[in-house]
Amino acid sequence: MSASFNRRWAQVIIAALTRHQVRHICIAPGSRSAPLTLAAAAEPALTCHTHFDERGLGFLALGLAKAAAAPVALIVTSGTAVANLLPAVIEAQLTGERLIVLSADRPPELINCGANQAITQPGIFSHFARRCDLPRPTPEIAARWLAATLDEAIAATRTGALHVNCPFAEPLYGPEDDEGREWLAPLAASPQETPWVTHSAPAWQAQQNDWPAWRQKRGVVVAGKMGADEGAAVAQWAATLGWPVLADIQSQTGQPLPCTDLWLNSPRAQNLLKQAELVVQFGARLTGKRLLQWQQQARPQQWWLIDALPGRSDPTSQPGRRIVSSVGSWLQAHPADHFPAWAPELETLAQAMQHQVSELTADEPEAQLAHRLATLLPENGQLFLGNSLLVRLIDAMAQLPAGYPVYANRGASGIDGLIATLTGLQRTQSRPTLALLGDISALYDLNSLALLRQVPAPLVLVVVNNNGGRIFSLLPTPPREREQFFTLPQAVSFAPAAEMFGLDYVSASRWEALQQAVEQGFAQRRATLVEFRVPPDRGAETFARLVALGATL
Repeated sequence: MSASFNRRWAQVIIAALTRHQVRHICIAPGSRSAPLTLAAAAEPALTCHTHFDERGLGFLALGLAKAAAAPVALIVTSGTAVANLLPAVIEAQLTGERLIVLSADRPPELINCGANQAITQPGIFSHFARRCDLPRPTPEIAARWLAATLDEAIAATRTGALHVNCPFAEPLYGPEDDEGREWLAPLAASPQETPWVTHSAPAWQAQQNDWPAWRQKRGVVVAGKMGADEGAAVAQWAATLGWPVLADIQSQTGQPLPCTDLWLNSPRAQNLLKQAELVVQFGARLTGKRLLQWQQQARPQQWWLIDALPGRSDPTSQPGRRIVSSVGSWLQAHPADHFPAWAPELETLAQAMQHQVSELTADEPEAQLAHRLATLLPENGQLFLGNSLLVRLIDAMAQLPAGYPVYANRGASGIDGLIATLTGLQRTQSRPTLALLGDISALYDLNSLALLRQVPAPLVLVVVNNNGGRIFSLLPTPPREREQFFTLPQAVSFAPAAEMFGLDYVSASRWEALQQAVEQGFAQRRATLVEFRVPPDRGAETFARLVALGATL
């Protein structure tokens, strides 16, 4: 087999991707993957992204897919390069982003015989990805079979990741000749805008025939992970019905009842919410502990969960209905009638809690950042939130504008690949981007600072350095072992990292200095790393005090 035929085979694979609306492809360097890389580089419909770190590459693709709401492809070479994609593949499986992993492989005769850089790759992602194992390239297999096989696999992967394993025998390099042109000919007559074989998606039927009766009852809206337009629409829909909204920070509803995760600790709030007859939840992946506890304890007559992703998505197994539908189409099919608010006292509790938060965070920089986050947001921009303690503080204390785009990796809720993910988000949207990560999260993905050297719009990455994983200060970890085995303080400065990758750097330790640094960062079309140095445990301690105060309302 010649290098030219390997290229022809790879061209069919890449063409199949573009026919399924893939417009971004993320490529790591490698020799066995050369046919795929060269075919992708020659395809004008694709924007190619590169990274030397496959783990970061996977999360870069995840971020691109989040913002584009379309499949994104990856190319990696054989061996452990493939294994490094597992964390991103897991996240995509849980949150629904569509990734198509093209892993180059040794041909079968070089597997399990001691050959270099050869491992058993089919099935490496287990149940976290759908599989499509291709044979080695050969003209004895028709090009239309290859196209149809890929069409079927891509169409069947409506959410999550597809792993296409692609064995290639040498030679991998060399000048192109005419070999394989005749083999490709049967595909030439097919329109290039559509797949060789089109598979229809199943129609969703979201309308509930008894909705006119249910909308007259006392309802509660739980708002989980949604898109920006969806969140704003849900808030308006609930307001028309007079139903309270218990909103996650990912909901983009504007948190009509702010500080939900704090005032839900109030016995008065819990007694009021016991009157709810119906809970309608939009989206899943809830962050707040008190909201999750209320979900566990609530006993409405019905709990409806509306989400476009299939699966249960309800860890509490509430009785009711699991409706697979986009939020927008469901709202359109279930119009709201005007009713007065049936639990107006919840608004009073929320306002009282918000006042307590303002007072208690005035002298504590980490909690103050969470509470006043909305003032840092760039106009027409977007926000990316890290995990662990930071997202919990923001979920409990912030109130963001309705419809303002908020992104996070809250599927597996890991701290890996966060810098790469936010880079992918911005490359798709080209919006000014504010990102907030903890110091351990930033250290975990330090390699991906290389991706920030060229950005399409201003980007400010705030690293909240509280010297370790302070989420463990909220948990009942043994005090004697906490520092050594749980929080793992590193006592690092991010200034050398910013210098190594050529990024602007600012250090701040007070709220006013942070505000100024963020404002200056958005005044230039570059990436700025702002290190916000805060006392180690003060943020967690303030959060614990506010949770306790919520119980006294």
